[in-house]
Parts: sequence; structure tokens; C-alpha cells
Amino acid sequence: MNYLLPFIAVLIGCLAAFLVKEVSRQRMKLLLAFSGAFLLSAVATEFLPEIYETGDARYGIYLIAGVFVQIILEFFSKGAEHGHLHVHQDVARFPYALFVSLCIHAFLEGMPLQTADGMTYGVAIHKIPIAFIFTGFLVSNKASLWKILLVIGLFSIMSPLGSFIAQHAEFSMDAMLPIKALVAGIVLHVSTTLILESSDGHQFNLAKMLVMLAGAFLAFLL
Repeated sequence: MNYLLPFIAVLIGCLAAFLVKEVSRQRMKLLLAFSGAFLLSAVATEFLPEIYETGDARYGIYLIAGVFVQIILEFFSKGAEHGHLHVHQDVARFPYALFVSLCIHAFLEGMPLQTADGMTYGVAIHKIPIAFIFTGFLVSNKASLWKILLVIGLFSIMSPLGSFIAQHAEFSMDAMLPIKALVAGIVLHVSTTLILESSDGHQFNLAKMLVMLAGAFLAFLL
């Protein structure tokens, strides 16, 4: 399931982009708020306790490095990890930098998933709006069907590929913990951004608060 869930989530997002021409801004924000709270709760309950169990403060450096890695990736991905694209819809060329940055992001967050069930669900939920927005962007730019399927297919296997390599390369705990700390930094940046960007002018919204509480609580249970 740790391999299948992220893969299936991308396919769901892609299929939804073909079947649903437009999703209301409010519904998309609710989904993003839910996934952000889920990811934040999962990383706080699964990754951080394991990372700091050794009491070694140097893992904090990897965590902060993960935050900056994600900031750099978002310079090229134009915010696709947050469920939207800060890019013109009529781009003539294929956005290679955007695609590569999304694949790197997916590959890195997939590496520690073979031992983190709750995080696997969070990453899978997070991928649905990404795949939906990216597929919709390709469709609006009149990309051919075979190109869309090829691009989304490659993107869909990135997280499972990261999990597969991390599991079968037989990383020692000394190597895996820095990777987990790096991914924790990436997820912390993405999840907090998702939560903040889901609010209009930082105003209180009961529906968003409820879906965020539901996401955080569900991740805690899993």
C-alpha cells in the first residue's frame, strides 16, 4: 500500500482533471487545508519523535535544510505543491523545470514512506490536487493526450520509486534519519503553507477549521 497509494492518488487527480472541468475555489481550499493539517500532524507524530529520539541536535540542521530545499524547488515548480500554479496558462513550451522540480519533490518525500503509514496517506491526499492542477494546466495548453499520460505516468511513479530505492538500497539508520529529517523539513514547509494559504486574509472560517481538525485527528489515529 505504501507504493500503491501515492501512485493511485496521482491517477485520481489526473482523471478528475479530465472529468471535472472546474472545481470551486472554496472546495479546493478545503481539500488543501485538510491535506496540510494531515501532513503536519503526521510529521509531528511520526517523523519528529523518531528523528529526535537519539537526542542528537544535528538532525535539526537537516530539517532546516529540507525547508530551504523546498523553497528552492518551489522557485521552479511555481507553487504546484500548494495546489495552484503561479504561471501563465498559455505557456508555449513544456514547463520542464516545473515538471523536474515536482518529480524531485515526489521522489524525496517517497524515500521514508516504507515505514510511515500515516505519512503515506498524507502524501497521497496531497498528490491529488497537485495532479489535478498540473493535468489541467497541460490540457489548457493543448498538450497531446500521449504527452499528458507520459508526464503524469512519470510523476506518479516518483514517490514509489523513492520508497523502493530507500528500502532496497539497505540504508542504515545513520543514513535514513538525515533523510527523514530532510523530508520532515520539506513536509513542514508545504503543510504550513497549505494551511496559511487556505485562509482568506487570515480570517476565521469554521468550515476550514473543522476540516483541519479532522485532518490532524485522522493523521494522529493512523
